[in-house]
Amino acid sequence: MTRAPKLQSPLLRATARVLHNPMGVFGATVLTALGVLALAAPLIAPYDPLAQHAGSELLPPNVQFWLGTDQFGRDELSRAIFGAQVSFIVAIAATGIGAVVGVLAGLLAGYAGGAADTVVMRLCDVLFAFPAILLGIGLVTVIGPALSSTAIAIAISQAPYYARVMRGSVLTVRDQEFVVAAHSFGAGGIWITLRHILPNCMTALLIQLSLSLGFSVLAEAGLSFIGLGVQPPAASWGNMLSESQRFVDSSPWLALWPGLAIALLVLGLNFLSDAIRDGLAP
Repeated sequence: MTRAPKLQSPLLRATARVLHNPMGVFGATVLTALGVLALAAPLIAPYDPLAQHAGSELLPPNVQFWLGTDQFGRDELSRAIFGAQVSFIVAIAATGIGAVVGVLAGLLAGYAGGAADTVVMRLCDVLFAFPAILLGIGLVTVIGPALSSTAIAIAISQAPYYARVMRGSVLTVRDQEFVVAAHSFGAGGIWITLRHILPNCMTALLIQLSLSLGFSVLAEAGLSFIGLGVQPPAASWGNMLSESQRFVDSSPWLALWPGLAIALLVLGLNFLSDAIRDGLAP
């Protein structure tokens, strides 16, 4: 009996391990489902998320409005779907900007050492002195509340984590034999960093990326909840939770749906992060 050929690529083997992990399957399914909703929001949402239906205020879930309506008669399902779009935009933008800045700073600190290492790490220590959400509040207050400023504020609060993770990985890799061999053949610092060091630090980076996405979703919801993130009447899960406070006793579904969406997305991202960690370093 012939054996099935083994996957030769380490990336393919890691992907297979992630997809065979129940946590990885759950996380990938949740992320894919909510991602499709966010991308196809204008096509899937039954109503305009800003449209007010007179006479239909604070309706419970029913045949016409599957998740009910808010105090202005706006469809909760449509607003929740468009809220997913906002969460994904902010999470991806904030994580991407934070990752690029933090990875470059961590590579510089770990590979160059000396003064560069001291400056980068002390700057990270200054940012670490403030809780991430408090730092985000301060930055948004200075820049001004908006979708773009929310993403930038979250990115700045996330960059030190990438810098610290990347620096530690670089310090582990830079003295390995293959890096010394590349030096002996006359390879330049940039080539060695991008070709030899960075690929060998991807495990820690991928895990940090998935964790940062979950934090960014929570941070955006928190900033919108207190009025410093996405501004009304735009649909955002944080805005929906904020507006539902006055009606929790009489209309609890207003807080249920955005809260459930946030919890599901963050849980899926955390499960996926654990599965990626297990898959890359079994």
